Amino acid sequence: MILGIDTSIGTAVAIVDPDGAVRAEAESADSRGHAEVIGELIVRALSAAGVRGSDITAVAAGMGPGPFTGLRVGIAAARAFALGRGIPLVPVASHDAAALARMRPGSGFAAPLQGEPIAIVTDARRRELAVSVYRVEGGLPVRIVDPHLVARASTEVVPLFGAPAAELDETTRISAVALARIAASRLRAGDPGDAAVEPLYLRAPDVTLPAGPKKVGS
Repeated sequence: MILGIDTSIGTAVAIVDPDGAVRAEAESADSRGHAEVIGELIVRALSAAGVRGSDITAVAAGMGPGPFTGLRVGIAAARAFALGRGIPLVPVASHDAAALARMRPGSGFAAPLQGEPIAIVTDARRRELAVSVYRVEGGLPVRIVDPHLVARASTEVVPLFGAPAAELDETTRISAVALARIAASRLRAGDPGDAAVEPLYLRAPDVTLPAGPKKVGS
């Protein structure tokens, strides 16, 4: 069983079997309460799937892009679960999961055809958007433009779309099911990825270390 965890937008947890069949899914749309709900959602998903923690054989971690504070909550939870169980941690770009989910029936988007591009646009806050571009190849989305930040007010067109990012459909949730399915596919292929891959914060955190002690006058 594969546990998928993503906190790049809301908080999403899912459990799929090695073939990608969904066993359970739980999520919260709150974009700021990740730490408060992540544990509860994991427990809820395990219960709904009728499995125990010991039945999980790998953990898929959503690596963003996303805000620093929220994103690290999910990554820390995924790493802690994998470390505690001694099982593989498979890092997956959250936009990759969104692109895969876009191709599934019921996604709310028109299913792209072979060779067509997919633009994944998510809110990066600070009046910015995070944008990635994919092309459908062999029935799967292949990333052709890596995640990057674009100002909401920018008039620069997104490659292959001829329109600014703010005019494209915005993704408002990341599917933990799609995240776990990508991990399952990699594991079946014998390539779990690099667990040391850095999160896609795309910008530095708000809090930084001080430059040094302040001078105090006498």
